[in-house]
Amino acid sequence: MIYNNKVFRFVMGLIMFLLVMACILPFILLIASSFTSEVALTKYGYSFIPTEFSLSAYEYIWSVKDNIIRAYGMSFFVTGVGTLASVTMTLLFAYPLSRHDLPGRRVLSFFLFFTMLFNGGFVPTYMVYSRIFHLTDKVWALIIPYLLMNAFFVIMVRTYINSNIPTEVIEAAMIDGSREFNTLFHIIIPMSKPIIGTISLMTAIGYWNNWTNGVYFIQTRRELYGIQNYLNSVLSNIAFLQTHSNPNIRITELPSISIRMAIAVIALLPILFAYPFFQKTFVKGITIGSVKG
Repeated sequence: MIYNNKVFRFVMGLIMFLLVMACILPFILLIASSFTSEVALTKYGYSFIPTEFSLSAYEYIWSVKDNIIRAYGMSFFVTGVGTLASVTMTLLFAYPLSRHDLPGRRVLSFFLFFTMLFNGGFVPTYMVYSRIFHLTDKVWALIIPYLLMNAFFVIMVRTYINSNIPTEVIEAAMIDGSREFNTLFHIIIPMSKPIIGTISLMTAIGYWNNWTNGVYFIQTRRELYGIQNYLNSVLSNIAFLQTHSNPNIRITELPSISIRMAIAVIALLPILFAYPFFQKTFVKGITIGSVKG
């Protein structure tokens, strides 16, 4: 077989090695740049080994640690509450759609799929959330708009249930007197842990990395900023200082590139630590249904 061919295995191994390095090297460059002095970065550019080691970026972060901690706390809150709410709504929508005896199932599926292709546009959506739901400058503005439920995840869960949970199991539970919610929580959810872990991780990453909701809906209450919005505000302040700074201040002395890298590093840490706990269910969830046998 082709899989036993040494040349094929070598080529595939080489390709996988290159793909892995393409994923790892940017992180190494990011970390190395955060430990490089601002002058060296401006003069010599980026390097995988710091040309001039410096802790100035992390010293700056320590000087504003109260803001960092508050932004971290807000990001953890938004990510936790948003992920829990999103996964719950996804399951409550996907399970009924997986039932072939649901009245109007095709119509609901059409409306779900329709939202993946078309939307009302940015301005009408913003007006609905800000003027009708009054989410401006509220913590819910970081949770509800654009992120609360993903139609693609609903389809993934529905497909998983249809493909991997026998209809006979659900029918047997109904014969034994199980109601719909009892079936969902005691049969469907325990048997759907791989796909739940998958969408939970993907949803959590979406919430953690999101910064647009903060830009759109948080206008005055900067204390609601998460870590990504705080990073964005730091970059905006740096850009302003570089264009409107005092002539007596050297641009290279302003916190700039190394600060960006350092804040990016601490923003990535929670996701890097969380991924190993989801890795098993994540890999199983995304490969379910790829092989039949």
